[in-house]
Amino acid sequence: MNFIEVTAFAALASIFCANIAFAQDPDADTGPPEFAEPLDDYELMMIEFQRYKELLSADSLDEAENSAKRIIEMAIRETGPTSNDTGKALINLAIVQHKTKEFEAAEQNFSVAIDIFEDNENMLSDMLINPLLGLGAAQVGSGKLGLASRTLERAVHISHVNEGPHNLDQIDILEMLAETNLRMGETEDAKNNQDMIYALSVRHFQNNSQKMIPALFRRADWQNRTGYILDERATYRRIIRIIETMAGKNDITLIQPLLKLGHSYFSVDKSRSTTYQSATASTGEIYLKRAVRIAEENPDSDWVLLSKAKLAIGDYYIFRAEQNRARRAYVDAWNILSAEEDRLAERRAALEQITPITNFPIPQFVGKATRADRQMQNSSLREGQIIATYGVSSHGRVIELEIVETTPTDYDDLHRLVQRKIRSQVFRPRYEDGLAVDTHNLPFSHTFYYLQEDLDELREEEAEKAEAKANAR
Repeated sequence: MNFIEVTAFAALASIFCANIAFAQDPDADTGPPEFAEPLDDYELMMIEFQRYKELLSADSLDEAENSAKRIIEMAIRETGPTSNDTGKALINLAIVQHKTKEFEAAEQNFSVAIDIFEDNENMLSDMLINPLLGLGAAQVGSGKLGLASRTLERAVHISHVNEGPHNLDQIDILEMLAETNLRMGETEDAKNNQDMIYALSVRHFQNNSQKMIPALFRRADWQNRTGYILDERATYRRIIRIIETMAGKNDITLIQPLLKLGHSYFSVDKSRSTTYQSATASTGEIYLKRAVRIAEENPDSDWVLLSKAKLAIGDYYIFRAEQNRARRAYVDAWNILSAEEDRLAERRAALEQITPITNFPIPQFVGKATRADRQMQNSSLREGQIIATYGVSSHGRVIELEIVETTPTDYDDLHRLVQRKIRSQVFRPRYEDGLAVDTHNLPFSHTFYYLQEDLDELREEEAEKAEAKANAR
């Protein structure tokens, strides 16, 4: 599941929590007493709704969908097809449909619920916020990113009207809007969304207090993903200063931001000219060593923290091609994770398979093709693919790279770029019995998009070059 899917599901979870479609007294007896009068339709609907919630929580999605449909039928009989209860029941069904990736059906039901609330309340009713958030999530799922962005912007506006421009409830919407804008390539808009989230956190929590730390972690993660690496480092340093002030310089809560800060030196800032960065890459070792020391010396530390710190500094050394130091750190981690039976699952995940340390993105669109062509379902847009196999050596470097198939074969520049990107990757090598080993025959697949007219033009140019070359003989 990618990041935007996680964000969408988190947003839908907030809708589910808010969409208590048929509220009842939590202290009330939910079951009929012996010899009680028969339950009326509304009480039966209450019971069915409780069942729906339990099924959804248990991920019994087929049964939850059937339950949601029964609730809609009950709501229509009891309160009418255009009642708010029916609108809320439609949201319940749409939530299940989103989870089962029936995005078009989910869109339709969220939209009908929105229409009902607009007719019964008004165009700025706070009842619209949750279904708009759900509709935006469904539109993201079906690839309608432009529509999703407009839907989420409307939800933010309604939130401002009802709760004020600085309310914290809008953060879920802004997170999803940022992810949507980023996927559309609107990096600046996405950054503005995240800046707004951060400003809200600053406004509601005392500056430099522990309450700011979760918001700072989210901000640093975002800065990393969008290439603002220098800003990410500044954010982690701020987290470290807050913890040092509140808890001291050897507190175990320093380990995570120290590891994150050290890891940031694997990356180059893409947001500005930073030619000096390669000369300062060794700075990351300082933070990683400090994290290891705290993990080793703090009495509140445990094997989980210590193994993570050892793995992180091992990754740093493998990245720097300091093989002996990397091996010692990885073997330390292997021994820690082999000490007891309940640690072996973590050892398998961390060391018995390769783990990418660096990641260099490959362009999805070539020639004149853009994300907008895909969003608008341009009939000229075509899908290409590059399939390769490769291995990873015991030193964490790519070996045995072979391009297996390219469709179409005409985009030579992209093919060469893909090979360069794969070869430049650095991995934590796979370990067997405490020793680093080579790993072979790993699959790689990259999907890209191009316009048919671009391909036709490219082939025509190649044909003209071939003809000119033949004539020159």
